[in-house]
Amino acid sequence: MSAALGLKAKPIASEPTEDDSDISALINRLTAEVNQIAVDKTKAIQLITNQMKMLALNALIESSRAGAQGAGFAVVAQEVRGVGQQVETIARELESQLTKRTGDLVSSIDRMSQRSRGERMVDLSLNAVELIDRNLYERTCDVRWWATDSAVVDCAASPAPAAVTYASQRLGVILAAYTVYLDLWLCDLDGNVIANGRADRFRVVGQNVAHTKWFREAKTLRSGDDYVAGDVENQQLLGNAQVATYCASVRAGGEANGAPIGVLAIHFDWEPQARAIVQGVRVGDSDRARVLLVDSNFRVIAASDGQGILSERIALSLNGQRSGFYQDRSGTMVAFHATPGYETYRGLGWYGVIVCAA
Repeated sequence: MSAALGLKAKPIASEPTEDDSDISALINRLTAEVNQIAVDKTKAIQLITNQMKMLALNALIESSRAGAQGAGFAVVAQEVRGVGQQVETIARELESQLTKRTGDLVSSIDRMSQRSRGERMVDLSLNAVELIDRNLYERTCDVRWWATDSAVVDCAASPAPAAVTYASQRLGVILAAYTVYLDLWLCDLDGNVIANGRADRFRVVGQNVAHTKWFREAKTLRSGDDYVAGDVENQQLLGNAQVATYCASVRAGGEANGAPIGVLAIHFDWEPQARAIVQGVRVGDSDRARVLLVDSNFRVIAASDGQGILSERIALSLNGQRSGFYQDRSGTMVAFHATPGYETYRGLGWYGVIVCAA
């Protein structure tokens, strides 16, 4: 297992092509140009009709001065004036109708563009949380497998110095191959750490972890086929590193239904693995997007900008949905998707979230 993600990753949805992203802008630009042409032309018509009306008015004045000889010319001037008024009315109606139609078209294009963008962000949110689910599913497989290792089982059954040394060596060999872990701990049923894989780096043997949630839950597991998936936390005994801890019970004889004799806890090196996922989501620079993973309490557990991890909580408006997108009062787009789980890993109620600045 490599130091990367250790999974057969489903490809992240690709970002839109340049042509796709340009279509909406092109239509908006052409529509705005048509609207401006209509406004300019109708104003030109109005200018001409104003000139016609002025000419007609001048003609009426001159015909009145000419007396009976100008009577016929006055009729023509009056008709010209009437035609000018009709043309002006038509021009105004044309401007009003064209402006309304092009305005409606621009609004419709904007709505379609926003919907398309929102749906893309939802897909990318799903990709992010799906990748971490697939990754953590493998962690649940690892811990159940390693809890049956003969060195681990023998040490838990009888933690003599030689057995402890051998178990620690064996855990160290595992860590050398599976570099996504910070450490592996073998604990007795009282919560005392009796062996670990990186004893030279983390001096945890003899520490008691009976108070931790993951250990308490691990003690209640019904068989060796079950596991505990812990929330992301800062682990003080590992240099305050961000870890996701997975546990399985160690059973007599390595049998799934054997009597429990200990607990194996494996500490997934959360921060670099999660960072690789959220920073690998292919949003564009123009999206001004912040990609997040949040837990069931909406606490940020991974962020593409590295901010607020394990301290920030975001206000998600789910409206009873597992996925969707919306705009908040500031115009910021928020897209989200709940964890779908993967095979026997049900997930912990986490969400992939993408926040796009207005």
